[in-house]
Amino acid sequence: METIDNSQPSWVTRGKTIRQLIKELQSFENQDLPVEISIDGGETRKPISLVKKSGSVCLLVNSEI
Repeated sequence: METIDNSQPSWVTRGKTIRQLIKELQSFENQDLPVEISIDGGETRKPISLVKKSGSVCLLVNSEI
């Protein structure tokens, strides 16, 4: 696996493709689990409200106000 500065796998900063994410999600036995997102290692979590195309990326959106 390619690493950046020998401290992190490259996917940490590069991210995952839709295909990679779907494959990983399919490995969960319970496919009815809620999906949440965090940008601080899980300290704060929000549900994913929408999935949409934004320019050249797939964007996971939390629509809470």
